[in-house]
Amino acid sequence: MAYVVAGEPAPALAPLVEELRGALERADFVPASDDNPPELVINVVDREAARPFRRRSRGTYVAALHVVDEPPPDPLREGYPILVRALANVSMTYVPGVGVWFTTLERGSYLVPEALGLRVLAENVVARLTPLARSRLVIENEFRPDLETELWGGDEMTASISAAGLRLDELGLLPAPFPVEELVDERDLRHIKRLYGIGGLSYGNLSARKDERRFWMSASGVDKSKLETPGRDILLVSDYDAEHLRIVLSVPPGVEPRRVSVDAIEHWKIYRDHPDVGAILHVHAWVEGIAATEVNYPCGTEELAQNVADLLAAEPDPAHAIIGLRNHGITATGASLEEILDRIAPNLLPQVPMT
Repeated sequence: MAYVVAGEPAPALAPLVEELRGALERADFVPASDDNPPELVINVVDREAARPFRRRSRGTYVAALHVVDEPPPDPLREGYPILVRALANVSMTYVPGVGVWFTTLERGSYLVPEALGLRVLAENVVARLTPLARSRLVIENEFRPDLETELWGGDEMTASISAAGLRLDELGLLPAPFPVEELVDERDLRHIKRLYGIGGLSYGNLSARKDERRFWMSASGVDKSKLETPGRDILLVSDYDAEHLRIVLSVPPGVEPRRVSVDAIEHWKIYRDHPDVGAILHVHAWVEGIAATEVNYPCGTEELAQNVADLLAAEPDPAHAIIGLRNHGITATGASLEEILDRIAPNLLPQVPMT
């Protein structure tokens, strides 16, 4: 993979940037060129005026890097606006002598410490970035107006998704990040939504199996307590085009569909690998003692989807299980969404541990 370091680092940041270059090349990255554009970008930004690196391809992974003098009292609130303003996949806040705070779009925020010096810190930062930069996003949608007439108004599965969304809202399990509209202008907000393949920045998703191959799923960005219109707020996933990394959706004619949740590829793999799973719920919460992913792959990547499906396969009962997504939340399977909520609600912790 090719990489580039963009921007001019402040004096306090320059030594780390040089160590990152060396660590990247030891990890088999090569400097980008006109014939070999970057797939990983370290975009060095100013904290007060973060500017985006304009990608040639949506597949380019961008990490925004800035420096502060003191450990931030709230690392998430420090890093998230930088991530948004820089249109990055992840932001990295360097505190000299302390380490690098990572902040992800999904609101994960964790420290990579500097305890053993800059070289080791750079190696550890690159070790965190490498699998993320090499992951493959599945966020394209193909809408086919071939939904059966009898499903235009929905069915018992779409009704169950609507009811579960209301219940999640009552449980307070539908957090939203800081108001993004206050951090970027309208043009950049549109760019963010295109970049990440989202209709909005709300979290949590629900799905229910329709038949052996298909499942209904909540749309991206929609208020999960207002899942009302099948084909717009709740979509029927009917196929996965692996060659083009594209989710195929069956929709009714005459309805302007939203995009399906970015986690559709994860649900697709779970339903295909585990025929007994009847429903899947994903929320930003936690349950103690569960198996969890080791790498915080971005949502919507094949790698995260496969990782979760593999962990489910190792569970005693994959059809009634809970898997943790590192620094992000949980994915739970069950016979129905109602059954999942009945089973997990008493043990849910609203705070996700960050490591």
